Amino acid sequence: MPKISVEVPAELLDDLDDHVGADGKFVNRSEAIRASIRKTLDQLDDIDQRQGRLDDER
Repeated sequence: MPKISVEVPAELLDDLDDHVGADGKFVNRSEAIRASIRKTLDQLDDIDQRQGRLDDER
């Protein structure tokens, strides 16, 4: 799996950390970030489909 590096504001990272760990929704930061990316891309695909910007073959 490729690795990437991003800069994240401290406030956003603090908020993310509230959802990670034994009491959180995600096991680690990577899982939380992957889930967020998947959800965002799905939402963008839905918007593009409604606007007629996606190919039917996709």
